[in-house]
Amino acid sequence: MAWMFLVCAGVLEVVWAFSMKKSAGFTLPGPTAITLVTMVASFALLSIAMKTLPLGTAYTIWTGIGAVGAFAVGVVVLGEAATPLRLLAAGLIVAGIVMMKLSSAP
Repeated sequence: MAWMFLVCAGVLEVVWAFSMKKSAGFTLPGPTAITLVTMVASFALLSIAMKTLPLGTAYTIWTGIGAVGAFAVGVVVLGEAATPLRLLAAGLIVAGIVMMKLSSAP
């Protein structure tokens, strides 16, 4: 169950990063509210997951999901560049996430 909480926390990290971008420096109330609510929910789910998962594993996977997810949203939704070097960097993050998961106790 901790892994489910962790994945949900990572997805919420992507949501709050995107809504923070859309908040225009916290000047737009709707995106600002979404940012704050999803940020708190993301941290809460991360803290629940870390009750049983190792700190290094949980934090690395949470930030990795957020980083790769935010990159994907930036490319797909915001039209940001998907250069070969950026794609390689995202791939390396995914490889790190997989290695952290494989190296963790069940």
